[in-house]
Order: sequence, then C-alpha cells, then structure tokens
Amino acid sequence: MPYPALRLESQWEPAATPGGRFTFTLANFTGATLENFTLAYSSLTRTQKDHTCENATLKQVIANFHEYAPPPGTAIPDGEAWTFTVEGLNRPAKHITDGAKSAYVARADGSTLPVVVGDLVLRGAKATPPAPRLPEGRLDQPLFMLPWPNGVTISETRPAPVALYCAEGTNRAARAALHDIAALSDRLFPELATPFSLVPVEGGLPIAFGVDESLPEEGYRVEFGADGVALASSTDAGCRYALITLAQLIYGARADTARFAFPAAGTIEDAPRYGWRGSHLDVSRHFYPIADVARFIDILAWNKLNIFHWHLSDDEGWRLEIDAYPQLTDIGAKRGHAEALVPQLGSAAEPYGGYYTKNEVRDLIAHAAALNIEIVPEIDIPGHCTAVLKALPDLADGQEAPDSYHSVQGYPNNALNPAIEDTYTFLETVLGEIAELFPSDYIHIGGDEVADGSWLASPLAKGLMAREGLEGTFGLQAYLLGKVKTMLTARGKKMSGWDEVSHGGGVDPEGTLLMAWQKPENGVMLAEQGYEVVMTPGQAYYLDMVQAEAWLEPGASWAGTVPVEHSYTYEAAGEFPAELAGKLKGVQACIWTENLFNHGLFNRLVFPRLSAVAEAGWTHTSNKAWPRFAALAPLMPLL
Repeated sequence: MPYPALRLESQWEPAATPGGRFTFTLANFTGATLENFTLAYSSLTRTQKDHTCENATLKQVIANFHEYAPPPGTAIPDGEAWTFTVEGLNRPAKHITDGAKSAYVARADGSTLPVVVGDLVLRGAKATPPAPRLPEGRLDQPLFMLPWPNGVTISETRPAPVALYCAEGTNRAARAALHDIAALSDRLFPELATPFSLVPVEGGLPIAFGVDESLPEEGYRVEFGADGVALASSTDAGCRYALITLAQLIYGARADTARFAFPAAGTIEDAPRYGWRGSHLDVSRHFYPIADVARFIDILAWNKLNIFHWHLSDDEGWRLEIDAYPQLTDIGAKRGHAEALVPQLGSAAEPYGGYYTKNEVRDLIAHAAALNIEIVPEIDIPGHCTAVLKALPDLADGQEAPDSYHSVQGYPNNALNPAIEDTYTFLETVLGEIAELFPSDYIHIGGDEVADGSWLASPLAKGLMAREGLEGTFGLQAYLLGKVKTMLTARGKKMSGWDEVSHGGGVDPEGTLLMAWQKPENGVMLAEQGYEVVMTPGQAYYLDMVQAEAWLEPGASWAGTVPVEHSYTYEAAGEFPAELAGKLKGVQACIWTENLFNHGLFNRLVFPRLSAVAEAGWTHTSNKAWPRFAALAPLMPLL
C-alpha cells in the first residue's frame, strides 16, 4: 500500500485565550496541485463554538471530528503547504496525544485522500521526554510470582524442572486444569517450553493434587520437596490459581536464570484479598479483534484477575450482534467519511470498526471460564448512545432541537429519551438477548456522563416529568434506570453501573453494584447509600491516564498524572470506615481507548499498571513491596 503523500503537522502554544492556539500545516507531496478540498481531522482537544481562525473556516465539529475549509481559491502546489491557526479550544494541550490523531482530505468530487499526521509539537518550550516508569527494582527472594502470594515460606531453591507432571492417579478435573493452564502459558510464551505435562517427564517433578476444604474458595497451598510438589485447594478456581503460580515460577526460572529459581523446599499458602479483581476494556472507541480480546483475557488470567468488564457500546460504536436490531451493527459499528458515524479518535476516511458475533462471544465466554474469569458485559445507557441513535433514529424525540444539549465529549443529543415508549421496547429486547448470551450474574448498564440539561427541550420528556413528578435530567435518568433494574431482576440478573447511577434518587441498592470512578470519595458515598462498591478511581486505576508530566508522555490527563507507583500503592480500603468495609467488593482497572489507537500505545499505557492493580486486588498491604514489584513487572506479557 503506498505511503500517503499528504502530511499534517500541528503545533500548540499558549495564547490569550484559555485553551491556547493550534497551528496546522498541510504539506502536499502528491505530484499535483491540491485544490477544491477540505481538511478533516480528529482531536480530543476540540474547537469551540466561539473561536477565531486565521486562513481557514471551520465547517463542522462533531465531538472530536473537525472539518476546515481553506479560503476560496486556495491551491497547494506539489511540495508546498497551507498553514492555518485556531484559537478557542476547549482546553490547553498538555501532552503529545492532545493533538490531531488522524486526518484526511475530502475533495469536491466526493473522493478522499489519506493524510499522515505528525506528532503534536509544543511551541516556545522544550518538549521533555518522560523518565523511566520503574526503578531498577530489588528482589527479596529469587522467585517470579505476580501478584505476590500472601504466604511464602521457601527455604531452598533449585533450577527449573524440565516440566511438572500429573502424579499417578490424578483425577480428570485436576488434569483438565493442568491442561488449561499449560495452554495459557504456551499462548503467552510460545518461545519457551511448556511448563506442564500430563505424563511423566524425565527431569521433571510430579504434582500430587489434593483437596483441603479448610482453604478459602480461591485459595490454595503448594508444598515443595525434593520428590515433587503437593497442591491442595478447596475449589477448581483455587487449583487453577495454584497452577498459575507454578507456571510463573517455572517461567521466571527459565526466562532469567541469573535472578530466578524454582522452590526446592517450603510452602506457599495463598488466597486473594478481594473477590472482585477486574479489568475493563473499551472496545467502542477502538475496536479490538476477537483474537486480541482473547489474548487480553489470557493476560488477565496470568495476573490472577477474575473479572473482564467488556465495554461494548458507546457514542463511537456498537460492538455486539443483536438479532432483533441488525441496524446496530450494520450502521452503528462503523465510522468513516461516508458512514452515519463520522471518523473519530484516530480513524479516518475509510470505514473503520467491527463487532462481535454471538458465536464469537460464546467461544470467548468459554475461553474465559477455563481461566476462572467472568465476563461482565456493558451496554452504556442512557447516555453515550450516539451509535444507537444513528442506527435507530426513531428512538429520538423529533420535536426536540437536534443540538439542544451536548455531552462532555461534545456529542449532541446522545442520550436515550426516557419519555419514548420504544426506548423501553429496545432495552427489553437488547437486555434480554444479552442476559441470554452472558452467564454473568451482572450486566453493566453504564449510567455515566448524561449531560445536565439532557431531554429538557423534549416535549415528550416535559410531559413525563409533569405526569410523574420528576425533577430535571437526573430525575428522568433515575426513572429510566429504575425500569431497567426491573428488567434485569426479571431475568435473574443484577445491575452494575458507574457511580452516576445513584443520581436523581438512584435505584434500589439491593442487588446493585456501582463503580466509583470520578474520585475516591465517591466509593464511601455510594456505600453509605447502601450500594455494593468496586473501586476504580480515575486518579489511580484508569490506565489511559498519563504516567508523567512530560509533554512527550502519551495519555489522557483529566484525572491528573498516574505514575505506576501510585497505581501500586493506592489503598482502596483506606477510603472506607470500618462499618462500611463490607460494602467494598474489590478493585478494577479501567482501560479507555480514546488514545490507544495502536498496540504500542496500548502496551505503554496499560502495562505494568495492570499488574499493579492486580497485586492491589490480590495481595494484602503487608505483603506488598514496591521494589520487588519493579523487579518483576518487566517480565509480564504484553498485548
């Protein structure tokens, strides 16, 4: 495929206006003069309605999508460039990823040309690179295990055995568990020999599997001796976690023989700190093929995380096959110049997107279950529904002005209207199909970031407010979510959502689990209202946040700077008084993908912070050690 012959350079500098100034330069190397065109780009730093522009005219802004036209008669000869400036931005740029992510040129004949986008340059100051994210690290024992177990008493070590194999008489369940964890290790580290065998191996050691009902549900005990390994657990989950620990020990002892060894004598007795140890992944902003999602689940398992929260819909795309509404994937799963959804967040003119079929989802659920991971699906309602409303426009109140409110991301009128009866038909149908497809006890319904003022210009919503005595946007939201709660309960499911589900009176806390994301204090507030809580504050556990102040550090910055050490040392339980401690169900990392438009950015931002959250969820504070984590984390797998 030929390299694009147009290039967009962008610079940001402070200016009299609060958001500063962008300077864009479009250079032409096509071999012909470029004329009769507009330039489109996507950027999280948005141009506002009140702006000033030199040498260009803003044609439209839809969330992060911008389209500019040059002055009439502008022509760019081959080898020349067109430059324009913009002031009136929604915020100052702070990092390299705050500029244009993608661009293209649209010509008068309807055709488009791709544009290469250069890095955002900081003008008038030196753009310093970030410092290393981890110190050198220090081991207190020559053992590779992450998260670190809660009870380790190893007195002797030895080189890694050729393999660990099933002792004679091992039952089918244990053999199946060994098979599944061997396959996990083989997928993650195909360059290394498999750590396990179902049959005896010369130079290997046998594993004797046993049952100990006194051990916690996800706990295990492994005893090491000269003649083999004795593994005890009370459940299949505990057995599999023990095997992951053994696989990690062998992996470390093979990958770095100078630093790591395998236990020869001693005991590991272990159980997790929290029952909910999760990671969220947003596949709406950027679509990840099912093979990538499966590998991500493998990585979660290697980190002993047990919840995969799958964010399947948002303004930028709908990602799940729904039999009753094929429009959701025919229309709502694609962005592009000629699509109903315009390009955003690194996608450009060509159609971009995708969705998961129900058969793919069933296979992924089985894949995750073999690794003791529960998949919790999320369909984000009532806000974040641009993709839904483009696919199903009859769900909008046609009497409402088309841009009567805007979300924080800049989307106009993006929330399902609680006063439209077809809204509930849609939700009953979609949630019914999801409940049938996913065995999880929970369905996550979002409930976040509905703009204050939503629906207030809708005559239908005004009528509903008058009839039901509802007050404002959040009274309407609570009304809708109360009906959704009833739908889920009727299907044997529990509601999960973001902390804004509690707004406007909220929903019945019984059987409702909410995630505190906006700030840590919200977790206590939700617990005081009776909700079960998972802590996932942006200030510690949002893995799309920048890790350093440096301009060349990629990532978002609304929640501040989140270095690895802070993700590691943050104590979710520290927010909760003793009388509310029982409401804290666990912790979760969140991976929002606005900035993660390639694997390189994904790996830089997600790792090793994902392992930091995993250790926070598994390992008690007294057993954690930042220097040890810094030494172990670089050996963890990447996407």
